[in-house]
Amino acid sequence: MFEITGTVKKVFEEQTFGSGFNKREFVLTIESGKFPQDIKFECVKDKVSLVATLKPGAKAKVFFDLRGREWKESYFVNLNAWKIESLGGSPDAPADEDGAPLPEEPGQAVDEDVPF
Repeated sequence: MFEITGTVKKVFEEQTFGSGFNKREFVLTIESGKFPQDIKFECVKDKVSLVATLKPGAKAKVFFDLRGREWKESYFVNLNAWKIESLGGSPDAPADEDGAPLPEEPGQAVDEDVPF
């Protein structure tokens, strides 16, 4: 289990495949070293609904697992998100007179399920 905090950069539309498998991806910008990193996560099957609450510009904490697979001697890695917590900080959030975002209820978990 891994977790990381960042700012939502992009939310993609849900994808459904012929087999009935569905997924939805989003990108989180992480402040890491000299340059920010844009990291793409995916939610699959029943976790797709977690992405519905994400808005670009909002802060979020993402709990995820690493998934790897081989296909025709090529190797792929996915970051499989299974829990997302909103941390506020959206561009539309109310601010105090200094322009700082007002605190929201901390740790509002979108989903409390564990991955097993």
